[in-house]
Amino acid sequence: MDDYTRKFKITMDKDAEIQQVLTTVYRALEEKGYNPINQIVGYILSEDPTYITNHNNARTLIRKIDRDELLQVLVRHYLGQ
Repeated sequence: MDDYTRKFKITMDKDAEIQQVLTTVYRALEEKGYNPINQIVGYILSEDPTYITNHNNARTLIRKIDRDELLQVLVRHYLGQ
């Protein structure tokens, strides 16, 4: 057994998970002919899941992510941090 403490980078793992979900949702919206950016923004502002299609399980995926965490990841990414 190891006698040292391991550190986990939860933020990085969570960011990667959110990025994967957003990419999947974006593609599903695109495949269904929607404007993905407008639909995702509508969801973020209203938290109304009907902005997101059920196609490829996108609605279920995005609802697993806390909206505040989603916004934090987007702002961090936008600001390059």
